[in-house]
This record gives sequence, structure tokens and C-alpha cells, in this order.
Amino acid sequence: MNDISPPSMTDPASDTLQSAGQRKRRNRRRAAIAIAVLLAAVVWIIHHSNQSQIAKAHGSEGDAPVAVATVAAIRGDMPVSIPALGTVTPLATVTVKTQISGQLTQVAFKEGQMVREGDFLAQVDPRPYQATLDQALGNQRRDQALLANAKVDLTRYQGLVAEDSIAHQQLDTQEALVEQYQGTVVGDEAAVATARLNLQYAHIVSPVSGRVGLRQVDAGNYVTPADTNGLVVVTQLQPITVIFPVPEDNASTILKRLHDGVNLTVTVFDRTDTKKLADGKLLTADNQIDSTTGTLKLRAAFDNRDGLLFANQFVNVQLLLDVLHDQTIIPIAAVHHGTPNGVSTAFVYLVKPDYSVTVHPVTVGNSDGEHVAVISGLAAGDIVVTEGGDRLREGAKIVPPDGSVPKSG
Repeated sequence: MNDISPPSMTDPASDTLQSAGQRKRRNRRRAAIAIAVLLAAVVWIIHHSNQSQIAKAHGSEGDAPVAVATVAAIRGDMPVSIPALGTVTPLATVTVKTQISGQLTQVAFKEGQMVREGDFLAQVDPRPYQATLDQALGNQRRDQALLANAKVDLTRYQGLVAEDSIAHQQLDTQEALVEQYQGTVVGDEAAVATARLNLQYAHIVSPVSGRVGLRQVDAGNYVTPADTNGLVVVTQLQPITVIFPVPEDNASTILKRLHDGVNLTVTVFDRTDTKKLADGKLLTADNQIDSTTGTLKLRAAFDNRDGLLFANQFVNVQLLLDVLHDQTIIPIAAVHHGTPNGVSTAFVYLVKPDYSVTVHPVTVGNSDGEHVAVISGLAAGDIVVTEGGDRLREGAKIVPPDGSVPKSG
């Protein structure tokens, strides 16, 4: 007997339950999305409402007054200067060497001290040279005595020859002997002078006035004129000079002023160009222009009484060529460069009576590094912005000097 299984069938109730579950899940997702969108809209509306209220209460950022620094243009003198980088160069740098050989018995200077020309620096053992001088003096005395005796004999022989008592040849011999002794005495005088000079060289003095450098040899050493380093280096510091180059375009003007006898002032500053070191005057110019750099070298002299200038020191130089009188002057920080009207130009922010600013083109001239002369565009008394100009635009309001906030419109 065969078992017959009933055919497989899907339960309609089960399908209905599954469809209902899926619809519920889709509805929940849609509801969550709708709530999120609604919350975002509420947040944006609240934020926008707050910003609108702040803008109404305080005005927009572009309309808010800007705190700046201002200054009035003045009339005054503007120096015309040429900046340069210079090197301090002594008028004299001398390596002190011994001119004789011998043992160095004394070093009389201290490193770094100031000395004057002729001051005692060191001593070489003088005894051998004193002995040589004594010997030369002895030889000189002996030969002077021989010469004196020969002259006496010559006088006597001249009388005897006149009486025809002796041969004339004997007189000639005596005359030659006198001349011989005269030559010997001259040689003795030279030997004495040389011995005195060598004895003087044993006492070493400074050849120039200046600052003594580091000691190159100690007492007790045997020194000779062939020593390369010498004993010490003396550098003249008072006065001292600065050599600096200027563009060849300025050469004709500078040379003409030097030729006319005009004293051109030269001021030097430290490497940061902030501390003034000394004032001096232009001394001379080189005799040719450096073709590789297109510059002319100048030398300026300084008293250097305070000793702030040292040999080989790098300094910033300002050569004063002229002074322009009755110029309109403003701080260089007030001048901006750009294209406010579509044309590249220099301009300032000019302050109006209502404490608004306008972009005002100007033509600038010479500058001393801090101030600039305005050739056209400004008059004395005009107020310009010196700090805070990067936050300004045409028509922007600024905070007046009294700190009050100007009214708009």
C-alpha cells in the first residue's frame, strides 16, 4: 500500500504577517528621517534668527568702526640719503717686529690696552749691542788720534819741503796717510751710529697710536726679524674709517660735491640698523668704478672717541647727500601700494571729518627709512591712517581719537 503525501502549500496567514512587519519598519525609518530634517530646520531657523538680531542690534561687521592709528601730515625737512653696507677699516694696522736678533727679556704691554706712538712695548737683551757700541767708540777714538797725529806731521812736512829739507815724495806720502785716517774715522762714525741704532732697536716702542692686540710671543724667547707673526699687532682706532660702495649712478653727484669742498655727513649704524654708532664725514672716493658690481667705493672718517667701531666690523651706512626743505612728510607706514582704482599706484587712507576713510592716491618722493616726502596728493594737516589699514576699505568708519563710536550715515 503506497503512502500518498498531500501537496505542499504556502500559508496565506504567514505571508500576511511578514508584509505587515516590513511595512512597519519602512514607516519607522521614514518617521526618523522626517524628524531629523525637522530638527535641522528648527536649528537653522533659530541660528539665523539670532544672527539677524545681533546684526540689527550691533550692525554688520563691515559697518563696525575700526580702531586704527592716525597721524597728521606735517611740513618739514627731508634728508636725501644713500644707504650702504660698509666695513670698518683702520688707517693703520702695524705688526710690531723686532729689527734685531736676541732674547726677549721684557714684555711691557697688556693685551687690549691703548698705546700712543712711542710707548714702550718690549725689550730685547741689549748687552751684546752695548758691547758692540763700546768697541766702535774705542776704534773711533784710536783712529781720531792717529788722524790728529798724521795732520801734525803733515804740517811739519809742508814746512820742511818749503825749506827744501826733505824730499817732496815724503810730503805726498804723509798727505795720503792723512786721507786714509780721515776715511777710517768716517767708517768709525758709521759703525758707532749703527751700534747706537741697534741698541735703540733693542728697546721696542709702538710705531702708531692704537689698540694692542693679542701677544704673539712671551718673554724669554729668542726673536729675530724673520719672525712672521712679530710680537704684537697695533691697530689705529682713533681716527678710523669706513669703506662702503655706492651705485655708480650717484658717483657724479658725490664727486662734484667733494670737488666743491662740501662736507658730506656719514652716519653708521649697527648690523640691525637700529643703534647709531657714530657720525663722520666723507673723506675720499676710489679712482675707479668696480665693473663687476657697478659701484664706487668711498671712505669716510670717524673720530671714534667712544671706541664703538672695530676693525673689520660690518656696519650700515647712511650718506647724506642733501636736505630738501619745506616738504609734506608722513610716516612711511601710512603709504600703501596697490590698484585701488585699477591702476597700480601709491595711496593712503585719508580720514574725513566724519571719521570715515577714503582711498587717496599720492605721489611719494625721498624717504629716510621712517618718513617719506609726499610730492602731491596731501597737504599739511591732512589725517592719514598709519596702523590698521589692512582692515579698511573705501568709506569704512574708524574710531575717533576720543574713543567714541561715530554714527553711521
